Amino acid sequence: MNESSPSNRPQSQPPLAAGEHPAAERLAQRHQIAVLIPCRDEARTIGAVIADFRKSLPGSDIYVYDNGSSDGTAEHAQTAGALVRHEPLRGKGNVVRRMFADVEAEVYVLVDGDDTYDAASAPALIQALLSGPLDMVNAARVPVGVGAYRPGHRLGNRALTQIVAWVFGDRFSDMLSGYRVMSRRFVKSFPALSSGFEIETELTVHALELGISISEMPAPYRARPEGSASKLRTVSDGIRILRLIVTLVKEERPFSFFATIAAGLASVSIILAWPVLLTYLATGLVPRLPTAVLSTGLMLLASLSLACGLILDSTARARKEMKRLSYLALPAPHP
Repeated sequence: MNESSPSNRPQSQPPLAAGEHPAAERLAQRHQIAVLIPCRDEARTIGAVIADFRKSLPGSDIYVYDNGSSDGTAEHAQTAGALVRHEPLRGKGNVVRRMFADVEAEVYVLVDGDDTYDAASAPALIQALLSGPLDMVNAARVPVGVGAYRPGHRLGNRALTQIVAWVFGDRFSDMLSGYRVMSRRFVKSFPALSSGFEIETELTVHALELGISISEMPAPYRARPEGSASKLRTVSDGIRILRLIVTLVKEERPFSFFATIAAGLASVSIILAWPVLLTYLATGLVPRLPTAVLSTGLMLLASLSLACGLILDSTARARKEMKRLSYLALPAPHP
């Protein structure tokens, strides 16, 4: 455990000054706070993460959900004093879904177990949530030191965040942050359908689509300790996240999704039909019958796609109303 002690990690001054907010002890006395740490093979870092959050949020319940580790992560977490549970289904989304279903609290702090996020920022994030009151406060990562944020990850995060902002609303600058604070009302009404690292995208889109009260605050983000390896696969996980975004657009904005397909099909149909139409007007003949048939078929498909979008848009609106009612059925956080 000495390798992962806080003294061996880069120290930084967080931009969130915890001293400007009520004492962490008061937060724990007045609110039931749960720190949720999903992890797999993080034996090198999990002890330090638990110690840091126990120091920053004294009196809070710290849960470590082990996702099939083979390096003794669960034993290290138990020794450090965390409440250890197990989720056999591989994937961060599966772990988060289990956490949200099992754990009862007023305030939930979701953080990775890789010791890259700043536990000292937690009281300020929680105070922002409670004083709003808000339902989610996202910790936007501010890199500290060399190697904290790999260029490929930074570029991918920026691109994916921009896509989500363009479709669902520009309210987050760091959509893929694994450090966020949420209310019970949000957690217990969140469907959690993702299975892997795309869970952060689902959390973000769910919050944006329901129009709930959210905010974002900066928090230091440091490099992993030496000898600790990331499970994030830049290309494959990026593709999975992009695929989820497309799926969410289809599910949440079906009219826009199918109208875009209809516009593409109709455009191709018109391009193919235009010379056939000119020939017909000039000669009264249709010499390229297969092209005319293909053009007609594409226009029919465009019409069907548009009709599907209109029908599914009504269904999506009904689903959104039901999700909103489930969200409102739970009490709002109180200061």
